[in-house]
Amino acid sequence: MEIAASSLDAAQAYRLLVGIVVPRPIAWITTVSPSGLVNAAPFSCYTFVCNDPPMLAVNIGRRDGNLKDTARNIESTGEFVVNVVSEDLVEAMHDTSDECGPDVSEVDVLGLPVAQSVTVRPPRLAHSPVNLECRVDRVLELGRFRNGLVIGRVDHFHIDSAIYEDGKIDSEKLRPIARLAGRKYARLASVVTLPPAAVSTRRR
Repeated sequence: MEIAASSLDAAQAYRLLVGIVVPRPIAWITTVSPSGLVNAAPFSCYTFVCNDPPMLAVNIGRRDGNLKDTARNIESTGEFVVNVVSEDLVEAMHDTSDECGPDVSEVDVLGLPVAQSVTVRPPRLAHSPVNLECRVDRVLELGRFRNGLVIGRVDHFHIDSAIYEDGKIDSEKLRPIARLAGRKYARLASVVTLPPAAVSTRRR
């Protein structure tokens, strides 16, 4: 199959990309509106982009040309929290992907326990094994529909001690959930550990 990117509309390109770029980690983001309403929503176009200072990037698309609640809150306050989704939280995370009005708090409706953050106003999701308190560094607009690439600086880490040792995270104990296409998600089924790379020893 050969496909020219120029022949695809936005929806067709999206369907291809979300099936190709897999699995994707999920940024379960909590924000606060100017009126104090707590919003929670998942985004899977997400990764870290810098380690000094630690920085994350999250792509937040628009809905019918308008900013989503998460993007609007981030634009207004400059703050957000990324909560890592573990296996036991997948259903709650999925429920927060439903489209709700700006006057609805997913946290309140679903009864998600929250805890106070240290450096930012948005609360963190208490049952998440990792919470990253972030402040906006910059927002880049991309493409015809002006998707917002939010780059945030991590100011504070909350990490469950059960998954942390010697400055590192044990991914198997973390049990992260990743996004596939549509309503499909993936868990860590098996982990492959390889010896150190040895390209230099194979030179002729």
